[in-house]
Amino acid sequence: MQERTKFCFLASNAPVAQDARRALSDRYGAVDLGEADVIVALGGDGFMLQTLHGTQNIPAPVYGMNCGTIGFLMNEYSEVALIERLQAAQEEVIHPLRMRAIAADGTVTEALAINEVSLLRAGSQAAKLRISVDGKVRLEELVCDGALLATPAGSTAYNYSAHGPILPIGSDVLALTAMSAFRPRRWRGALLPMAAKVRFDVLESGKRPVMADADSRSSQLVVSVEIESEPSISHRILFDPGHGLEERLISEQFT
Repeated sequence: MQERTKFCFLASNAPVAQDARRALSDRYGAVDLGEADVIVALGGDGFMLQTLHGTQNIPAPVYGMNCGTIGFLMNEYSEVALIERLQAAQEEVIHPLRMRAIAADGTVTEALAINEVSLLRAGSQAAKLRISVDGKVRLEELVCDGALLATPAGSTAYNYSAHGPILPIGSDVLALTAMSAFRPRRWRGALLPMAAKVRFDVLESGKRPVMADADSRSSQLVVSVEIESEPSISHRILFDPGHGLEERLISEQFT
């Protein structure tokens, strides 16, 4: 990075993030989004996802600084030496999932997910799902609270909470994980090729309603959901040396 790097600072609504945006803008100057060499996102992981979705057609990389809670996708916040940190930053490129969900009334919802696409029961009874991969039925009936398909970047989010595997960021696989599986009770999920096309069919959808969610964009009362990776969309994220997503994914498995 050159010292004349043009920054666009984006911040969540949290007061601490707004204060950080003002302080950094005063110190380094700020330009509009379309003019930026680097986008600096100030907030937590949720705001980082929001920023990545909102800037997917802008070529500038995103450098996050944590003004939230967990901040797995963020770097440590500091007002000093931003240009030097960017000069040393490591870049990770991630691709989202594309969800196509069909509701009982025929409504079709399409959305992108950087972390995961999840199906969750929407009533008092467990969901019943049939799972197909590349057109072949792999599990005739999964009785569960839900199931999700996670990217490597999202494997430490909801997937990890559901006891799914942590995936190295460079791995060419997706994690298929069940939440509170009742039958098959000991089903541990699956690792699938990144190019796999996954389909969930909701069984007994009237009695056992299910919703689908792609990074917080939801579709209610779905009857089927198709998911596949979208390699045509690339998100560039910058991390401080030693704190890249690859290192964090490995470190998380030993904590």
